[in-house]
Amino acid sequence: MSNTPMAASPLTRAVLEIDEYASGLGWDQPARLFALVDTARLRAQEPGLAAQLGLEGEQENPGLTPIEQDEIPTGKPLDEFLGTIAWPDAVVGCALTVERLMLPPSAEAQVPKDLSEAALTKWVAEHPDRQEVRMTVAVLRDGARESALRLREKDSPTDVLTGADLVPGLAQALSATFED
Repeated sequence: MSNTPMAASPLTRAVLEIDEYASGLGWDQPARLFALVDTARLRAQEPGLAAQLGLEGEQENPGLTPIEQDEIPTGKPLDEFLGTIAWPDAVVGCALTVERLMLPPSAEAQVPKDLSEAALTKWVAEHPDRQEVRMTVAVLRDGARESALRLREKDSPTDVLTGADLVPGLAQALSATFED
């Protein structure tokens, strides 16, 4: 968490910690899913696991600890996979990091009508203004949201954009994993 501002909310710190972790793995990585747990509760209830994660000892503002989950299956669409998730009560939130191609808003008028999903994906991949972006989105059970976006062409910790509503569709899909 070396580049994470200490004044940020615990959720923002967790998102930036996950973004930094993903950045260290490089680009062209699969999507990664994380459970978010209350660090103080983890230390109290699971001291062995907390020690494994390097969380032993007291911290002034412990916040949230991201715990990476098993690999996301590649043969299943992400939204379908997220629909199969149920979290135990100890998990206070979750986060996902995923890479995508994006176009600037100015390119929206150029999108051909009636393309299949595969054809649209190919069209975006070949568009000269496409940007590769890594999105890290986190939600809490109480509805709080946070996101971090990192462009491949500006891959620097100082060029990470954060905000609660940067990727609303993905945040909604993650929130749905907490619904009964």
